Amino acid sequence: MEIELRQYLTIVQKKIGLIASIVLLASVVTGLVSYYLIAPLYEASSKIIVNKSTDIQGRDNLDYDSIRTNALLIKTYKEIILTPAILDNVVAKYPELGVTSADLMDMILVSSTVDTQVMTISIRSLSAEKAAKTVNAVSEVFKNTIPSIMKVDNVVILNEAKPENNQGPVSPNMIMNVAIAFVLSLMFAVGLVFLLDYLDDSIQSEVDIDQYLGLPTLATISRVKPEDMLSKAPSKSHRKVGDTVYANANQ
Repeated sequence: MEIELRQYLTIVQKKIGLIASIVLLASVVTGLVSYYLIAPLYEASSKIIVNKSTDIQGRDNLDYDSIRTNALLIKTYKEIILTPAILDNVVAKYPELGVTSADLMDMILVSSTVDTQVMTISIRSLSAEKAAKTVNAVSEVFKNTIPSIMKVDNVVILNEAKPENNQGPVSPNMIMNVAIAFVLSLMFAVGLVFLLDYLDDSIQSEVDIDQYLGLPTLATISRVKPEDMLSKAPSKSHRKVGDTVYANANQ
């Protein structure tokens, strides 16, 4: 196991330049695409609480069982918001938004905190102002429509979205995208290096000769670089005649 691990590390070390190049290229391209090519999205949110203020007999309906029941109904309310009963009304009552029901389905996100009666409606749009206006329109239509659907009489919008409260685009997240690209490209590069090594059947070292041929290594010839030849140029004690270099016989 130790020998195999050492071999794997040796393979990676031989191709570390290729791995670094792939990772760097993927990270830079992802960053540039996220910054220049992907349109930023802005998000606006509003919170709504829905419950029955009184029961059939006129008593306060604030006991634990009622609150628990209303909290469970949040799932129902979340589904109702995404139906044509709400979205079509938003499109009809607010034509200045310039959206369709299908557009709203793609833009809207409804969430809630566990065991609470509070829903959060979020809208993502290319414009912070449009996101705020759209989420407020959806909240207002839901507030006016849900009593006739679920027979509830206490729907309160806890807060409305305001464009000036927007802190900036929520998408794309360039840091997250680059981090994901870094990890994926690193995995790809390492896998590619191992694949190339697996497909390479050439003899490259004394270890390969011993492993595959079972023959001892008698001698090795090192690769000579041009600068090595220049450093070994003839000294002054040598004389050059024609194209032949010979040593001084007196030495």
